[in-house]
Amino acid sequence: MNQQLFKQTAQKWATLFTFSLLTSPVFSQASQEKPEGPANNEAEFQARYQDRITKDRLHGIYIPRNLEDACQQLNKNISEESRAKIKAIPEDTVALLLHDRLGRWMITNWCFYEGSRFSHYLRSAGVTYPDDMADFVIIAYHRHLQGKPIEIKELAISYREKRQQAYQEELKSGKIMHEETRKRKN
Repeated sequence: MNQQLFKQTAQKWATLFTFSLLTSPVFSQASQEKPEGPANNEAEFQARYQDRITKDRLHGIYIPRNLEDACQQLNKNISEESRAKIKAIPEDTVALLLHDRLGRWMITNWCFYEGSRFSHYLRSAGVTYPDDMADFVIIAYHRHLQGKPIEIKELAISYREKRQQAYQEELKSGKIMHEETRKRKN
């Protein structure tokens, strides 16, 4: 099978998988809590964050404790057929194919931006950006399905290194918008 056909097939699988996942009653529960709105200051944000990381449910959705629990939750809510399709996708493309669907679901519902006990766990492992967290979990889940060791530390280090490298490249390619030399007053 050529590479283009494989990618098209994998994208179709990802779409079918996502539809079955997002229409699952567990994943489509409506929020029972009123949205808090943004925090007014850093102290309020930190207070809310500290409260959120202790809760096992946010907006009516169960929040995993750790990576093993996340894999168990995904297994419970993803059909066997969809798991087989995910398992068939090569590791180097699985995060790319599932990020905009499953990854976005995790970012939103497992509260990676606002903070949750699972995002706090991922931060403690060294994965700090919500998009990286989603890709990290997708790859870990893929390895779980493959029966491979997840190697949390090595995977987290690779995400930190990628993020650091991107930051360094951004610094190098940055443009100075305006440069000025001011005369000192005596």
